[in-house]
Amino acid sequence: MPLTRAHLPARWRAVVPRVALVLLLALAFVLLTGLLDGGVGVSPPRMFDQARYPLANAWPGLLLALVLLVASRRAVLSFALAFLLQGLLYAANVLKKANLGTPLLPEDFRIVGQLRKGGLHILSGYLPHSPWPYLGALAAVALIVAAWRLEPPLFPRRTRGLRLLGGSVLALALASLLAGRPVWSRVYNANTLWLEPWSAISTATHSGLVSSLMLFHLEYNKGERKPDRAAATQLIEQSTPALLQSMRAPATGGELPDIVVVQSESFFDPAIMRGYEHSNFTPNLRRLAAHGTSGALHVPTFGGGTIRTEFEVLTGLSLRYFDNLQFPYLQMGHKPLPGLVRALGRHGYSTLALHGNDPAFWNRTAAFKMLGFDRFVSQSSFPHDAPNDGKYMADSAMTGEIMAQLKDHGPPQFIFAISIEAHGPYDVEPAHAAERDAIPVPAGIEGRDKLELQTYLYHLKHADAELGRLVELLAQRQRPSVVLFYGDHLPALSNSYRTTGFVDGGDMLNQAGVWLLVDPKHPGQRAQVDTAAWLLPGKLLAHVGIHDDAYFALTELVGPQLAVLTEAPGAPPLPEGDDQRQLDAAMGSVGQLRMRGKLDRLLPQPPEPSPANVAHNDEPPTSPPAGAMLFDAADWRGHRPLFSELSAD
Repeated sequence: MPLTRAHLPARWRAVVPRVALVLLLALAFVLLTGLLDGGVGVSPPRMFDQARYPLANAWPGLLLALVLLVASRRAVLSFALAFLLQGLLYAANVLKKANLGTPLLPEDFRIVGQLRKGGLHILSGYLPHSPWPYLGALAAVALIVAAWRLEPPLFPRRTRGLRLLGGSVLALALASLLAGRPVWSRVYNANTLWLEPWSAISTATHSGLVSSLMLFHLEYNKGERKPDRAAATQLIEQSTPALLQSMRAPATGGELPDIVVVQSESFFDPAIMRGYEHSNFTPNLRRLAAHGTSGALHVPTFGGGTIRTEFEVLTGLSLRYFDNLQFPYLQMGHKPLPGLVRALGRHGYSTLALHGNDPAFWNRTAAFKMLGFDRFVSQSSFPHDAPNDGKYMADSAMTGEIMAQLKDHGPPQFIFAISIEAHGPYDVEPAHAAERDAIPVPAGIEGRDKLELQTYLYHLKHADAELGRLVELLAQRQRPSVVLFYGDHLPALSNSYRTTGFVDGGDMLNQAGVWLLVDPKHPGQRAQVDTAAWLLPGKLLAHVGIHDDAYFALTELVGPQLAVLTEAPGAPPLPEGDDQRQLDAAMGSVGQLRMRGKLDRLLPQPPEPSPANVAHNDEPPTSPPAGAMLFDAADWRGHRPLFSELSAD
């Protein structure tokens, strides 16, 4: 006689339907997650031929739902709340893909800590302006509140310790998953699921967003690659004769020039886009390039992540060789780092960072101290009437502050200025809407995409105009000066790029930006040099006649062969047998040793500096303006071994 529900003990007759309800909700959660995700590998039909993909993608949400179930004792409420929280994750992913062209990565969650540090006003600009998403979220919250009040508990409050035990096990499992413990690599690994380390969007499309986050999370938690000291030593020994020759090069005659580096927000030449081939939105850049060194600039980011390019320029380290360093200023710790700032400081330069934004955003206050800056002048130190244009401070205000900070006497000065006017989002009304609306756009770009492209180009023209004004003002000073100007990344105009395409037929993620090195008082001959962000400090030091830093001399030697390997958001490893592979790997080890403070002992010693190479400050230091941050130069530059506190291997 078949077993029916009537034959079960009364206790089990009550349990079976409850277990069935939980299983049905779990199955619905998996299927709906696949539907919400939309990835080809996790769509609901894949449950029948590769169930591990949709199951793995839904597993973190399922664990959360079960933890909530143990806590609330309400099944529908728990699964609905977990799905709502997961929906917020997917909403953030949609916004990032729309604005930056790439899906969420584990390191993006570090931005949450920046919301209270001046980042909220920047990040909130990317939120939808339509009220419907917010009304939908409120409706979902209302349904969850109703479920809490109306749904009966699935099991009693007292369970003789079973509820506590089960909840603890589930919570520990969820915590270990979020912490990226290695045990979860049995589920989330490249052999079980699809992983393209150099393409987060491909991974997310095949494995699902949540699985993609877990795959990259576990990859990052493996730790940084260890440097190959033998490969680094071999590269340095082979390069030593050329290094010594380079380091003995005579210094530039006369006094060292003031140096102004301008990191121009989202600056690039639109002529690389189809439809703009014959445009000239950057006349000053082109005019000055005829009398200086310029070319394409390969950067390690796209649409955002300014600090990635910024880090490479200030340190001379390529992020290609640091897989885990996605947001350098948030991860680099609290120990001094060598780089451009300290190299200039050793030659008597006073060093200043300047940025018209909150100094705490991206942890710049701490990061600039670790990099060796004497002072950091941020938004509160600008004049109270410094103009905005659109959402942010105008580039004209930055130019004015640069000139106000430059002194006519004393030591040579290094100013690193970070612009912000052209920062997205690009749907904020500018100061002169008619000027914006008159800008032509290529055929096929319409609606919001047209407005955003026009707004960006409006700000780009201002950035170019300020470049021309800055060089003109510097040319009028008695002191010599040098200007290094570059764009940190392409703007996040993904829809426009997809509509027009690029002149070279390439993808938007591997398009190069622009850079310029020019002497305002002594224009030179045009030189076309394509390079990468991490190679700019070596070129700048060589240009001003500082040759005694062996690391930067090495980047000048090997850089031309490696520059093109810098891509945004990252380039795949070189294939076996590629001629560049060995050099790339060896330079990666050199960079890792430098980051760890273990490179100097391998490098040839610089020659004794001649008097012409060292500037002397004959005047007492001036007081910083009110609100500026003064770093203790005696504490951070030259008065103790630079690498004494850096981490060991």
